[in-house]
Amino acid sequence: MGGRILVIKLGALGDFIQALQAFQAIRRHHADAEITLMTTAPFETLAHACGWFDRVWIDPRPGFRHVRQLWMLRRRLRAAAFDRVYDLQTSDRTGWYFRLLRGARPEWSGIAPGCSHPHVNPARRRMHTVDRLADQLATAGIPAVPPVDLGWLDADVTRFALPERFVLLIPGGAAHRPAKRWPAAGYAELAGRLAARGLPPVIVGGPDEQAAVTAILDVCADAVSLLGRTTLLDIAGVARQAAAAIGNDTGPMHIAAAVGSPSLVLFSGTSDPALCGQRGPDVAILRRSDLRDLPVAEVEAAVRLR
Repeated sequence: MGGRILVIKLGALGDFIQALQAFQAIRRHHADAEITLMTTAPFETLAHACGWFDRVWIDPRPGFRHVRQLWMLRRRLRAAAFDRVYDLQTSDRTGWYFRLLRGARPEWSGIAPGCSHPHVNPARRRMHTVDRLADQLATAGIPAVPPVDLGWLDADVTRFALPERFVLLIPGGAAHRPAKRWPAAGYAELAGRLAARGLPPVIVGGPDEQAAVTAILDVCADAVSLLGRTTLLDIAGVARQAAAAIGNDTGPMHIAAAVGSPSLVLFSGTSDPALCGQRGPDVAILRRSDLRDLPVAEVEAAVRLR
């Protein structure tokens, strides 16, 4: 089936990783089509690396009052002459994009009022992200959404000189949602316990994790910090080598789980693993309403090593 296809998935990282199965299914269904992905800048490298898209557009994310920018986006969308759009973001923003195409609308899979292939399942808000996307594709004529091949989600990480056997720690999380983070002191104590068992921790994260990394390094001299040194593909490469991965409900833990690292994910009451929990061949979840109440000993006992 040829034609021109647009797939929209803007973020965040965990949502993008959980859409990979849907991306692959769209490519297999539209094997001969020219497929464009509209996403945001942090995911451009992943979008190119997967090989499922012929083009990658970075969404300019114009403000709804920025008439000129909206007009330019409308002109670009119309000029592309897409035959079908798979809106996997299904947000207010992408609903506006549907409205921009008034008078020249392609087939559209999503929830925008008036679209040709609406996902109207009344349970959609109670479905896990992966299952919801598969259900949306089924309503648009793609009934088969098989397990995703993630052989491409990898990187050469030899430059990091990683320990022969280690545990990956991912102590970060969205800065604006601190309740999703297990306290840094917990990670520091856990790091010391793991190192005593011959499992030095390797830590990944960004600038917002500096305090947590400092706390870990103060307690555990054997810890290896890769803070600010890893790309998303690097995180996958490190996770593939780790004996286990432990972290908060955050995007990099979705990567670790997806590539098969035995993953222990710490959830607070502010998010529901039934709706957004990490998926992979070996995932365990510990949940507390308040992560400050989660004992280190319980986390250590729940870790499954390979």
